[in-house]
Amino acid sequence: MHCTSTPMIDLKYMAPLKVIAIDEQLRVIYEDNVHFDKDLPEFKTQGGVYIHSDRLTVTSPVLMWVKALDLILEKMKSSGFNFSQVRALSGAGQQHGSVYWKKGSIQILKNASSELPLHQSLKACFSISNSPIWMDSSTASQCSALEKAVGGAQHLASITGSRAYELVPVGAPQKRISLVSSFAASLFLGAYAPIDYSDGSGMNLLQIWEKVWSVSCLDACAPGLEEKLGCPVPSHSVLGPISPYYSQRYGFSPDCKIVAFTGDNPASLAGMRLQEGDIAISLGTSDTLFLWIQEPTPALEGHILCNPVDSQTYMALLCFKNGSLMRERIRDDCASGSWDEFSKALSSTVAGNNGNLGFYFDVMEITPEAVGIHRFNKDNQKVSDFPKEVEIRALIEGQFMAKRIHAEKLGYKVMPRTRILATGGASHNKKILQVLSDVFNAPVYTIDTANSACLGSAYRAIHGLVAETNVSLADVVKLAPQPRLAVIPTAGAEELYRPLLKRYAELEQKVIHNPTSSCLAK
Repeated sequence: MHCTSTPMIDLKYMAPLKVIAIDEQLRVIYEDNVHFDKDLPEFKTQGGVYIHSDRLTVTSPVLMWVKALDLILEKMKSSGFNFSQVRALSGAGQQHGSVYWKKGSIQILKNASSELPLHQSLKACFSISNSPIWMDSSTASQCSALEKAVGGAQHLASITGSRAYELVPVGAPQKRISLVSSFAASLFLGAYAPIDYSDGSGMNLLQIWEKVWSVSCLDACAPGLEEKLGCPVPSHSVLGPISPYYSQRYGFSPDCKIVAFTGDNPASLAGMRLQEGDIAISLGTSDTLFLWIQEPTPALEGHILCNPVDSQTYMALLCFKNGSLMRERIRDDCASGSWDEFSKALSSTVAGNNGNLGFYFDVMEITPEAVGIHRFNKDNQKVSDFPKEVEIRALIEGQFMAKRIHAEKLGYKVMPRTRILATGGASHNKKILQVLSDVFNAPVYTIDTANSACLGSAYRAIHGLVAETNVSLADVVKLAPQPRLAVIPTAGAEELYRPLLKRYAELEQKVIHNPTSSCLAK
């Protein structure tokens, strides 16, 4: 069985369009990508996007995405890839972007000539030629209006999974509105593809419990919106066979199934093969948490999304801006720029740091909303500095305690079978991972997440073929490489950190409400 996943579009600003094909043993048999700036210079993008003069509006040209798909399929064809063996395909698109189809576009999509590349057939199909993407922050006033219309930010979060984020403007005349994911699926389907529950739950428009559009949210945005969005579908849905265009032009089997595309973050959850109770932590420029949650409690921070591989459960996303750059700055200040020195300092101090706690936010943090460096001794008194080794432990313990506190606020519970799956630069440092393991009282595994959203889409394509028979994704991907155990929690860690977590949460409130009292880094 060959399953390809197509467009995986993510990153700062926008990653290349990527393709992965896997066989029935889940081995990667083909992968490639198209870089928007380098391979499609005629669009004159920077990082795949246009940043407009107001510095708030950020868009990508829709036809660039279509042309990138043409290009990657032509590259596969030239390499001798056997499209006739592909049984199913799925994909992922960058979350929070939107595409606006003109009236009559469906006929053009359905009847596209296989003699022409797709971008030539579709050039007149979009009412907005440049799609707003996740970086766009030009809709702040609409966000406020949406929150106000439904009774406030927390009430909106309770309905849709998060407070209003600057995402999808809906003002242009159009027949159909797609997310980037459902737009990409539409290209393969030869028809308007529905939005899946998981990506749809990032729009502030879906009632995440009932999995239907919220009438009050739709009415607050624009008239007639429900018809333009179409009915959302489970993320494992088989949408139908591939468009004849691809059979004629590339040799796909007419029986190849299109499984609903989803967002890049939900697809990454599938690619990392999270299971109930698991938590994935990406320790990068920003630190990101992916959580599998049974009973979420939406809050003003983070996003609750419908789980892309189990429609009865949920996933949560939490982002922390002060990630690796903050760790590197303290490494430079306190360990002469050496990770070895940093690790030795971490090992030289005791777990719990003798009650010394710190908050380290060089830039305005979003979880929680605070800035500055704040240090507290064991008596909760604010102090201006710590010895270097205490500073290092206070930073690492503080970062991981914040992650556990905010994960639990969203309804996450550490369970006996919980695994922490760590990825990103800091996941190579065993001393840092030991603190993570101790704070969460759970074993930490490391995983390779290169192309995790793309790989997750390939896994989801296989799963889509059997999902209606109640086979789980975990059953489908059991042949995939297993995560590697890195560290286990130290005996007594839970008893040590439980009172510290309570103290840290209380001090965090103090920091949020008294931001001017921050002590600047030395």
